[in-house]
Amino acid sequence: MKPLVQLVDHALPDAEFRRLRAAISRLGRERLVSSYQTTFWFDLELAPSNLVEQAAVRCVRHLPSARMRDVTGVEWWLSRMRTSNVKVDFHRDRDNGLFDDTGRTESPTTSSVLYLTTSVGGLLAVSAGRANPANPACAPDVHDFDLVAPAPNRYVFFDGRLTHGVLDARNRIPTSRLSPATPWRVGIAINFWRRRPRRVPAFPDTSHYRALALRPRAE
Repeated sequence: MKPLVQLVDHALPDAEFRRLRAAISRLGRERLVSSYQTTFWFDLELAPSNLVEQAAVRCVRHLPSARMRDVTGVEWWLSRMRTSNVKVDFHRDRDNGLFDDTGRTESPTTSSVLYLTTSVGGLLAVSAGRANPANPACAPDVHDFDLVAPAPNRYVFFDGRLTHGVLDARNRIPTSRLSPATPWRVGIAINFWRRRPRRVPAFPDTSHYRALALRPRAE
């Protein structure tokens, strides 16, 4: 059976990866609680405005050409969590603005993650099954997961319509907070779209995460 997830190690040149990781570390706790709601749009026809977008351009080169057909840009956000307290349920990525407005679900062509750290447990679990809200963490009924361990500079990608989630520090379906608290599991979600999701701003149009900027914002 063909794997659901593909991965590339050493996805970025070492110097670029170190610079990106250091910049994200300098963010500290900025928007930590709302990391998953702090998303940005990057039009791939434009020059990168920050280190994440620069990394996204690198990651494009690892994707098969078929995955880039008609893609216009990426939506990205920071993924920061402790695997002792996983707060992200199993889900399929979607245009949340479109869903809120119409109830219609539209997914990216490709979902992907660039990892900055290892983690205690915290395997990425990807499945073709549907998330089930009746189950702990909305996990699919059948746990036929493709599993990937986070590792620094590891890039993973998969069909944007697939269900995925994060296992806890014991690599089990999350059900409750565990003790002791684990170190942060840090990655960058980079989703590829044929069109811009609704109400997702471009990075230069916000005041967030200025430590990631490649150049000062014009006044």
